[in-house]
Amino acid sequence: MSWLTRFRRDTVGRWIALTIILAMLISLALNGLFIQVAGVWARPPLTETGLLEKAAAITRVIEAAPVPLRNQLAQAAGENGFIVSWHPDRRNLDLPAVDDAKSEIGSSILQPMLKAPDRRIEAYEPADWTEHKADAHYALLIELADGSWVMFSAPSRSWGLDEAPRYLIVILLVLISTALVALIATRRLATPLQRFTEGARRFGTDFRAPPIEPLGPQEIRQAILAFNAMQAQLQHFIRDRTQMLAAISHDLRAPLTRMRLRGEFIEDAQQQQRLFRDVDEMQAMINSALEFFRDDARLEPATQFDLAELLHTLLDDYRDQGVEIAYSGPLRLVYFGRPLGLKRVMTNLLENAIKYGAEPAVELMADAGQVRIRMLDRGPGIPESNLEQVFTPFFRLEGSRNKSTGGVGLGLSAARAIVLEHGGELTLRNRSTGGLEALVELPVHSSTGFGLQ
Repeated sequence: MSWLTRFRRDTVGRWIALTIILAMLISLALNGLFIQVAGVWARPPLTETGLLEKAAAITRVIEAAPVPLRNQLAQAAGENGFIVSWHPDRRNLDLPAVDDAKSEIGSSILQPMLKAPDRRIEAYEPADWTEHKADAHYALLIELADGSWVMFSAPSRSWGLDEAPRYLIVILLVLISTALVALIATRRLATPLQRFTEGARRFGTDFRAPPIEPLGPQEIRQAILAFNAMQAQLQHFIRDRTQMLAAISHDLRAPLTRMRLRGEFIEDAQQQQRLFRDVDEMQAMINSALEFFRDDARLEPATQFDLAELLHTLLDDYRDQGVEIAYSGPLRLVYFGRPLGLKRVMTNLLENAIKYGAEPAVELMADAGQVRIRMLDRGPGIPESNLEQVFTPFFRLEGSRNKSTGGVGLGLSAARAIVLEHGGELTLRNRSTGGLEALVELPVHSSTGFGLQ
């Protein structure tokens, strides 16, 4: 494939090249427009303002007039900000000392207008007044045929900008044109990337999310298509795994039932009770596994809900059962997630705090990028070596697996799975003052945010 064919395709490289080319072209166009349309003030067009023609005409009139009238004619020729004066001798003029006061404009333009190639013409700028800066002004001196002088002076400049301001304007136009083109190009590139990011985050909180529409340059579209393919494979894998494990757990019920029926014929009562206890434990494990694999809380769509109100509802339910749980946090916090799944997480952690500890407490905190929920108790805690192992399915700290001593060991596994599906993290640590702390950290997506009171 030739480079021309690749350039014609909608790619990121094409957009970068077009951005540079368009920025240069627009910059040149604005600069040309600046010079042509605003040339009167963009560059010093003294020859285009009519000032030199006016100065030459006034000089000819004063030179043709009698000497006694020259001073009056000079004063009458002055205008606002433009003073004309006649002086019989140059030595009486208060002019700065410069190395060369000859004017190039005078020699090239005024001398031909006056038809006097030998006339002396001098020009001064405010910067030439180095000692008496209060007297600084623009001055143009033209010598008459009899040796007298006509001086044109102005306190300030009114016919264009100096070189430094002109360069600053050109640089500003270049920056404006570049920023304009870059803004258009980056919007073209950033919009599909933003949609891609939002789609990936949506899949992180809801694995049943629809595929992302492939938009934007070719590289971004290819990345979106690859992500959609990966998403479809993960969805297929999760469905197959869930169906397979649920089927295995369901099929185990039949042999367990037969084992219990056969146990009725065992004459040894002690052996019979041991067998029934094992069958009941296995039945409880199967029921918990089925509940885990068919968990509707992990399949519900994400929505906005009041997380603080959910916690208050749980605490009210425990208070009705005679269990007081302290709460610290805002009265209202709107969060985007799956309320049924998070309710199961909080219930599991609170049940553990109540069952294995004392003085259960809940703390809810939030900032711009994260929501944190702390479940606290004053129990014996967990050995440091088992703080991660307790999240393993079917792992329990008790020596037995009797259901009455605390379930079958799937609660924390399910809780962490739900938190991870929200893009968060669930960790346990022993408190320095005694007891256990369960910390749930949930991210706050910029597209949804949260409301806090």
